[in-house]
Amino acid sequence: MTEKVTSGHDGKVSLGEWVQFAKNEYLCIPMPKYVLNPETLLYEEREDPKYLKYVRLSVAALAAAGFVFLYFWLYTSVFHWDLPRTAVLKRRVAEWEARMEVLSNRLDLYDRTLTGIEQRDDEVYRSIYGLGEIPDEVKNSGLGGVNRYAEIDLLGSNSTLGWSVRRLDKLTKRAYIQGMSLDEVGLLARTAGDMLACVPSVPPLLPDHNKVHLSSGFGYRTDPVFGGGEVHGGQDMAAATGTPVYATGDGVVTMAEFKSNGYGNQIVIDHGYGYQTRYAHLSAISVSVGMKVKRGEQLGNVGSTGKSTGPHLHYEVVYRGNRVNPMNYMDFNMSLDEYRALLNSRREETTDGKHTSTTELLRRSKQGNG
Repeated sequence: MTEKVTSGHDGKVSLGEWVQFAKNEYLCIPMPKYVLNPETLLYEEREDPKYLKYVRLSVAALAAAGFVFLYFWLYTSVFHWDLPRTAVLKRRVAEWEARMEVLSNRLDLYDRTLTGIEQRDDEVYRSIYGLGEIPDEVKNSGLGGVNRYAEIDLLGSNSTLGWSVRRLDKLTKRAYIQGMSLDEVGLLARTAGDMLACVPSVPPLLPDHNKVHLSSGFGYRTDPVFGGGEVHGGQDMAAATGTPVYATGDGVVTMAEFKSNGYGNQIVIDHGYGYQTRYAHLSAISVSVGMKVKRGEQLGNVGSTGKSTGPHLHYEVVYRGNRVNPMNYMDFNMSLDEYRALLNSRREETTDGKHTSTTELLRRSKQGNG
């Protein structure tokens, strides 16, 4: 009992008052406060000022706010823990970053694949049919549209999403242009007639890697005889003297000369459609000027005539007056059986199936001139 309970002026407390007092204490019902009045020697009820109640409430609220602030400060600044909402958002961000990384890797793969197709189309397919290369500014142009990326730009200039969307659009445009290019090449191939048979597209020697190997390639090199730098305009193929040399496409012989310097004994074939081929340093020549030859027909034999350091064939492909890389016009890894089948089909077209006779050479030469 926190305070004595009095009733009346005699200081006596009745049983009912004691029972009521006990109930109030047990039920935590607020009881009025009593203080002893020294003048009357009686306990009188004291009333607190009303503002004191609001002061206590304000102090309690400030204490609660301070406790909450202290809790968050310890949670975030001292222990460096993330708030639940922040942790959820970070997990979502990590998931999307992983997805964007996968998308970026796939775009890299598609970019490399498309670049390879474009390069082969420009250097082989379009070149074969005399079509010019597609300008880079056309390939790399994006898709049109006013404010196409307005919403994405709100994410910032360094946004991974914005960069990926722009890159995907460029790849889409490049794929569309490449598709149109292949359609153009396909249409020309269907209407070109004998063009495919005339364009040089097979190796001039049997592609047997045990007997023939590629030596000096197309491009800049050191001169093997005089030293110093030079531009090598063809592909050298080292082989034993006497190895047969074959035409790489249908055409007409425009040069068959014997020389002791430069290219040495050489043959030049005009295939039409802007293509010519040269076969140099031969030990023997089996055709004459004006003759019509077909792909797989023997022209001569490997030698080491002219400016040469050993037996080999110097092979050139000339397109519209410019020497181009011959390796872009043949597959040196083609099957030997496939190449032999080509040679056999050409032998079967001759009258005796063996070496062309002098009479046949003269006859075909007259046909070529006619």
